[in-house]
Amino acid sequence: MSISASKQKGGPRLTDIAKLSIVGMIVSLAFAYVGTIWAVYLDSFVNNTAIVGFISAFLTVIAFLAAFFFVPIIERKNKSRIYAFSLLSLVIAYLLFAFNRDFYLMIAIAIFMTLLYCLRITSFGILVKDNSSRKLLSRNEGIIYTASNISWVIGPLIAGYVLSGFGFKGVFLLAALFMFIGLFIFKSFGVKGDGMKKRSDKHMLKNFVDFFSDKRRLISYILRSGVGVWWVLIYLFMPLRIIHSGLDKLWIGYFLFAIAVPLILSEYYFSEWAGRHGFKKIFKIGYFFVATIAIICFFVSNIYVVLGLLVLASFGMAMLEPTTEAYFFDILNGKEEYRFYGPYSTSMYFGSFIGRIFPSVLLIFLPFKFIFPLFGGFMLFLFFLSFRASNIVESKRKSF
Repeated sequence: MSISASKQKGGPRLTDIAKLSIVGMIVSLAFAYVGTIWAVYLDSFVNNTAIVGFISAFLTVIAFLAAFFFVPIIERKNKSRIYAFSLLSLVIAYLLFAFNRDFYLMIAIAIFMTLLYCLRITSFGILVKDNSSRKLLSRNEGIIYTASNISWVIGPLIAGYVLSGFGFKGVFLLAALFMFIGLFIFKSFGVKGDGMKKRSDKHMLKNFVDFFSDKRRLISYILRSGVGVWWVLIYLFMPLRIIHSGLDKLWIGYFLFAIAVPLILSEYYFSEWAGRHGFKKIFKIGYFFVATIAIICFFVSNIYVVLGLLVLASFGMAMLEPTTEAYFFDILNGKEEYRFYGPYSTSMYFGSFIGRIFPSVLLIFLPFKFIFPLFGGFMLFLFFLSFRASNIVESKRKSF
């Protein structure tokens, strides 16, 4: 499967992975706009870093439960239609955010948005899997994540300037526009997503037990959750730290712009390397590198140096973000992804919950700098867990 185009009658044609990359890039622009301001937006209601963390933790619990509840829908329904529905609904959610200033209505919309995120992540992940050959899955995941992270380079800069000039309303309206453009392009591409099971697994508790009863799935789940833990530090706590340090809001955009640059430069390379040589080593290197950076940040008082170190840590995340997901698909059999990808996607929510609740409690008693060794400890635990991962080598497997 070509990365971008295949030749047929009438000239070159975009592959489905290329189409999904384009859609993912545009949709990720909308997410980048909102993700850049989200912590500051919540803080505008409560004016307390710990409470922002607790609200975000509550939303991740909603997402976690929803992923198991949505299993029958993912199994029985067309994935392209689910994805399109989630994008359209997110357009509506962003428009509501743009014009709302009531705290309780904001929480209600945020819950609605969280449910939609769950449907979007699950349906899009399966679309990527179903349109990839097994030998090229990790490489294609690298393509998808690289395309998405291009948006996370551009988006924070744009969001920072829009926030300074037009406030939260301007950012949410811009996000709604790009989400609608992504929906329009996705529908025009006509990517197929009709793979489904005749019988769905409707029992939420059974799905939960069956998923976690398999040792390899459990290890994969925990390894993936580490990515969610780390991004909480970057996208929730660091924007608040920047503001409380007296820096201009534009610095949030500059920082999040820089964070995504290493991902763009190296995610495709690392995912392709993992496909040729196996996953275990890249998991170990990635988590150890990130853990080391986090612990060093505890001993640094200069905010600019801390921001620079965290940007450097993104090279470690580039080893983990696409490869942990590809690894999960590689340990599945048959159409297990229709039943288990939804539960697996809660690994990000689980990681986000851990990354929100523990630092939020810690911040009640200790200064901000103590969250760095806390995050470093999380990453170090995952480094040791990486030794238990199966060293699957995609290049040695049969393609299908």
